[in-house]
Amino acid sequence: MKRAAAAVLVAVLALAGPAVASEKHPTLNELENEIMCPVCDGETLAQSDSPAAREVEAVIREKIAAGWTKSQIKALLVRQYGEQILAAPPRHGFNLLAWVLPLVGIAVGAVVLGLLAWRWTRSREPAPVTPVGSSNGRALEPDLERRLDEELARFES
Repeated sequence: MKRAAAAVLVAVLALAGPAVASEKHPTLNELENEIMCPVCDGETLAQSDSPAAREVEAVIREKIAAGWTKSQIKALLVRQYGEQILAAPPRHGFNLLAWVLPLVGIAVGAVVLGLLAWRWTRSREPAPVTPVGSSNGRALEPDLERRLDEELARFES
């Protein structure tokens, strides 16, 4: 258990550096995929060729050149266009439900499937036990049983 916790800690620390660098020095490509086109329905800046999308990209380029962080640029765009400009809902307040509910649904589904699988394996009736010397639940004829015993005796010796 300690090894797993240590491995997770190392992975988090290894990924923290690039995440912080991305926050301080964002690229247009990163933000194009995180910002929606203000006039296109359901398209990010990267997907849109509209003049409005090009204007937003120009603002982003200008702010990156001025040394703004990703959070500052996003905050500016949210002030100008509202939260619908973000491709993903913010991870706070009521919008946190958009991030948490799918995970809760997956966890509940996994528990339900596990319980059903456990119940299905426990509710099976045991296979009927057939008596020795019988076939399909019927006793063998005496002649057939004698021949079977002779054949088995031949293989045993």
